[in-house]
Amino acid sequence: MSASTIALTIGDPNGIGPEIAVKAAAQMARDGGPSIILVGDEFVIRSYAERHAGDLALTPLSTSAPRTGALYFSGVDALPREAFNPGAPVAAGGRATVDYVAAAIGLVKQGQASAIVACPHSETNVNAAGIPFSGYPGLLARLSGIPEDHVFLMLVGGGLRIVHVTLHERLHTALARITPELVERAARTAATALRQLNVEQPRIGLFGINPHAGENGLFGDDDDHITVPAAKSLRAAGLNVEGPLGADLMLGRRDFDAFVAMYHDQGHIPVKLIAGRNSAAMSIGAGVLFASVGHGSAFDIAGKGVAEPDAVLRSIKLLSGATDLSDAAAS
Repeated sequence: MSASTIALTIGDPNGIGPEIAVKAAAQMARDGGPSIILVGDEFVIRSYAERHAGDLALTPLSTSAPRTGALYFSGVDALPREAFNPGAPVAAGGRATVDYVAAAIGLVKQGQASAIVACPHSETNVNAAGIPFSGYPGLLARLSGIPEDHVFLMLVGGGLRIVHVTLHERLHTALARITPELVERAARTAATALRQLNVEQPRIGLFGINPHAGENGLFGDDDDHITVPAAKSLRAAGLNVEGPLGADLMLGRRDFDAFVAMYHDQGHIPVKLIAGRNSAAMSIGAGVLFASVGHGSAFDIAGKGVAEPDAVLRSIKLLSGATDLSDAAAS
C-alpha cells in the first residue's frame, strides 16, 4: 500500500460531501495524484460517480493497492436508501457520517490507507442520531479509545497553523477546563504532528488567555497560573516555545510554525478571516493523520452539481506531503 493512500470519507451523505469527494478523487485519479479510497455507502458514491466521474471505472477496494485511472471505494452499509435525499438534513445522515469515519480508521489499522480526509459533517444531525459530537477530534478519540482531551484540532490556512486547547463548548466551561497540563499536552501534540509533516524543529507560539497575556496581572492572573508555568515546562523539556503573549501581537509575526490558542474563536477567527472556506482542520493526537475540510455540508446546494472540491483537494495535499503545510490551505 502506498504511503500516500488517503481514505476519503464522504461526510453527511445528504450534504455536498459525496459530490466533492467524488470530484476530488476523480481529479486525483486523472492527474496521477495520491491514491484515494472513497469511504461511504456504495449507492451514494455511485450516484455521484455516474454524474461527475463517468470516465472512470468505479471499483471496490480489494487487497491490492489502488492504481491510477480508476475510482476506488470501500462500501459502508450505513444509510437507509429511503434516507438518501440530497439537501435534506436527517439524523440518519449524521449516524452514517460517524460510521464512515469508523470504517476509514479500520482501513488505516489494516494498512490499506495511511491517512484520512473527511468531507463535511453536520453536528446537528450527528447529535440528533443520539451520538454526542462536537467535532472530529472528540469522535476520533472515542473511536480510538483515547481520552478526548488528548486529541486536538489544528486549523490550517492562509499560512497559519493554529492548535486549539479547547474547542466547541461554552466559553465559560472552556476557560474553567484550561490547566497547565492541558496547555502542555496541546503544545506537545502540535510539535509531534508538525514533525510528522516534515517540520523537523517546530517553533511554537503560545497565546495568552487574557488580553496581553494578563500584562503582569493588570488584566487578570490566569496566565500567571496557567500558561506561564506551561511554557516554562515546555521549554525545560527542550521544545522551542515562545510566550505566552497576546494573540493579537503574536499573530503579526511569521516566524512560528504553529500557534497554540486557548479557545475556539481565538484560533478560528484569524484562519477563517484569511483562508475562508479553503482552510483545513487536522485532528492530531489520535495516532492517525486526519484532516477535514473547513466548511460545512451546504445542504442548500447539495445534489445540484455546483459544489467545488477545492478544500478537499487541499486537505489531501496537506496529508500526502504534496505541498508545504503552511501553504496547503492558503487562500
